[in-house]
Amino acid sequence: MGAAPSVRTGRRPVAHRRLAVGVALLAVGAVASVFLGVADVTPASLLADDGHARDLLLLSRLPRTAAILLAGSAAAVAGVVLQLLVRNRFVEPSTVGTTESAQLGLLAVTVLAPAMPLPGKLAVAAATAVLGTLLFLAVLRAVPVRSGVTVPLVGLMLGGVIGAVTAFFAFQLDLLQTLGAWTTGDFSGVIAGRFELLWLVGALAVAVYLVADRFTVVGLGRDVATSLGLGYRGMLALGLGVVAVTSAVVVVVVGGLPFLGLVVPNVVSLLLGDNLRRTLPWVAVGGAGLVLVADVVARLVVFPFEVPIGAVMAVVGGALFLWILLRRGTCAG
Repeated sequence: MGAAPSVRTGRRPVAHRRLAVGVALLAVGAVASVFLGVADVTPASLLADDGHARDLLLLSRLPRTAAILLAGSAAAVAGVVLQLLVRNRFVEPSTVGTTESAQLGLLAVTVLAPAMPLPGKLAVAAATAVLGTLLFLAVLRAVPVRSGVTVPLVGLMLGGVIGAVTAFFAFQLDLLQTLGAWTTGDFSGVIAGRFELLWLVGALAVAVYLVADRFTVVGLGRDVATSLGLGYRGMLALGLGVVAVTSAVVVVVVGGLPFLGLVVPNVVSLLLGDNLRRTLPWVAVGGAGLVLVADVVARLVVFPFEVPIGAVMAVVGGALFLWILLRRGTCAG
């Protein structure tokens, strides 16, 4: 009886040390990313007071790396929140129509109110993202779900319909190139003054951590949450808001990052379990790390040219998604 507390308290420092190692590796990767590129920016050029190198570092390299870390961590956090709300491990904003709905809202406001300030456009995109997610939930209630895989299939079909409608109107209005910038993730255009909105989604990720225990209870179902005295509707609204705003901001600033919010939470869940308070820091670090690695690959695969990171994420994320389906199917069997 007396040995149990010491075992539990002994595990926590080990977990903290492992998380610290993960953060340290992420920091090393971020520093390496800052000095990666066609232009010659090195510690030596910075120490030599090279004005061009310093300006490139401050105006492009640092903002790009910050955008990678913020977008990756926030998108992964939004994915795990949506999975808890839907109670299905195979969903994320790009597989339930949330991202496509945000793109449709952006297209509508671009056509109908092109002079609207950026915060207004984000509000419209977030509102349509919420509506798209609610539509997915309504369709899900009307469709008999016989397995967990049915849920993402319904979401993918709904997202495909919304995406097709968006593409049709974009084609009619000669805005396909603009739509492409929203659908395919790309950090090459990130500079100082064009990424700061991502700090908002970073703050939302911190807010999720502060109420992580409540989201864990929400993931147990409405009846359990209500029996424990938790305001289920309020947490549902908060979660949908986090997912919608995160999706809208990421789409506006860097474009779509497919499968990110699906694969990272699932890998973390397989390794650490489903307690959000414990796993959320790992989800954030894993999301940022995966996007960082994908960005490095996107810059090196056809160097000195660059492929959109969304293409790399689609390939890597699709492969990981297939592995997760097979792994969880094996575990269930």
